[in-house]
Amino acid sequence: MDDALIRALLAGTGLVLATAPLGCFVIWRRMAFFGDATAHAALLGVALALALSLPVGLGVLAVALVFALLLFRLTRGGEAPDTVLGVLSHGALALGLMAVALLPDAQVDLEALLFGDILDVGPRDVALVWAGSAGVLAVALWRWQGLVTASLNPDLARAAGLRPERDDAVLTLLLALTVALSLKLVGALLISALLILPAAAARAFARSPEAMAVLAAAAGAVSVAAGLALSVALGTPAGPSIIAAAAVLYALGRVVAR
Repeated sequence: MDDALIRALLAGTGLVLATAPLGCFVIWRRMAFFGDATAHAALLGVALALALSLPVGLGVLAVALVFALLLFRLTRGGEAPDTVLGVLSHGALALGLMAVALLPDAQVDLEALLFGDILDVGPRDVALVWAGSAGVLAVALWRWQGLVTASLNPDLARAAGLRPERDDAVLTLLLALTVALSLKLVGALLISALLILPAAAARAFARSPEAMAVLAAAAGAVSVAAGLALSVALGTPAGPSIIAAAAVLYALGRVVAR
């Protein structure tokens, strides 16, 4: 294994520590398209960062957070979540691609933005992913009981003295941060799959919310390792190979569960 492959494995493993618990909440709350919508909006952050000569990661994070808060406010205002997600997702993707294309003298690899390039991560990227995932995981563990209760039954959460609206906002912000961390690794079009597939694979075997999160992390780590191995063996792009491995793992899990 060369250094690039080791860094890719470390970055992918660190990332699934954040995507595993959040993917469980995405499935429980039926928010499957949230990751796609936020990732599409993140392309606007790339264009903004390039236009202002700022770090790309900073622009992506800022736009992802603004998008997540906007989505949270619109859905709380009575708009249908699937309609809001569809409008914002496709609109943001189109605007982001147009903005990147119109930037003067900007050398942007659109394929890397859409599908990721995990084999191109450096030591700084690995450290950033692990730090961000550790922060996401820490907040998720801190608010775990409230997030689970609000996901299962908001009325029960209120009766228990909790504020499900606050937990909804926390989850939305954590998802936005995770999308920003994931963009370079798996790209805007594949982030949602990394959230959903490992958690869906773990669902059939879990007997508690905590067990599902742990199994999802294990499934995500296996998917990263298997996807990178496929990429090296077949010469395929690493990001799609990781998602393909996760899809196969989900299918195998369904067969075993039956």
